[in-house]
Amino acid sequence: MLRIAQVAPIAAPVTPYSGGSIERLVWLLTEELVRRGHDVTLFATGDSETSAALRAVYLHGYEDDNHLWNWRFHENMHVASAFEHAGEFDIIHSHDYEVALPFTRLLDTPVVHTYHVTPNDDIVRAYARYPEVHIAAISHYQRLAFEENCPIAVVHHGIDTDAFPFNQARGDYLLFLGRIIPRKGAIEAIELARRVGIRLVMAGPGGDYFREEVEPLIDGPLIEYVGPVDTERRGSLLAGAAALVFPIVAPEPFGLVMIEAMACGTPVAALDRGAVPEIVEDGVTGCYAHDLESLAARIPATLELDRSRVRRAAVERFDYRRMVDDYVALYEQIVARQLARTA
Repeated sequence: MLRIAQVAPIAAPVTPYSGGSIERLVWLLTEELVRRGHDVTLFATGDSETSAALRAVYLHGYEDDNHLWNWRFHENMHVASAFEHAGEFDIIHSHDYEVALPFTRLLDTPVVHTYHVTPNDDIVRAYARYPEVHIAAISHYQRLAFEENCPIAVVHHGIDTDAFPFNQARGDYLLFLGRIIPRKGAIEAIELARRVGIRLVMAGPGGDYFREEVEPLIDGPLIEYVGPVDTERRGSLLAGAAALVFPIVAPEPFGLVMIEAMACGTPVAALDRGAVPEIVEDGVTGCYAHDLESLAARIPATLELDRSRVRRAAVERFDYRRMVDDYVALYEQIVARQLARTA
């Protein structure tokens, strides 16, 4: 049994129905660690829901409390509270961006850092100053940003695959699901749908970019926008789609929506950016290509993929229990090395 601190960001609560991907991942990881008998403390907002011991500096996160407008300061105060209790733990796992990094030399307890977004050059240089830190990259693609700085493990994200409805039958529409911002490729998804002549359903929150650039392209019969969706609607849209389209413009270090689609048996058609090639098994769970023309040419074959096999691959590779297996193995390895050094 390990004594483990999980440190989440404080934008929003950690709950089983959290809207943010980091909060959902931390909740799954924390709950499974508790179920396996580990002594876990979750540092998060006070309105979080957890089977672990909960410690909170703030009752609500800065998405819900306007008084926390200086969110970077409050993230620092939150992380500092976890490190003040470092002696109570065998290992601390921080999911709070780079906030925990400066604290790592101030204590003997080892710290694992999972950086859930793409690090910019400043962040990479900061980590380079701490070659002793333990980074758990979320993909091999993300690992490349840190590779020269320190030893890095790769732990792919996991989801509760049981929570996503499997659909053996192929739907009659393509699905774009996510925030409608330039780097996500909403306009590219529309162009792809027009190239192949298949209806596109678009779901996700919009903003100025949506109103100014995307909405004028929505014509109803071929391109439909259904707005933001809740968890239940998200699952039904994913399961009912012929394929998820993921034509991202800017590289991403993971892409949870891809594995959510696969858990429903729905193949993924993506542009070859970021971590896409290590998540999508080309010709098995979907396809990817360098440009829209090439991707469009592969859509017909992708729609014929065996949806049972797509689902099976998602469970084997991306279920949260595999993610927890990987993290526990990493924790045990780090703690064993720490004990050997201090013996």
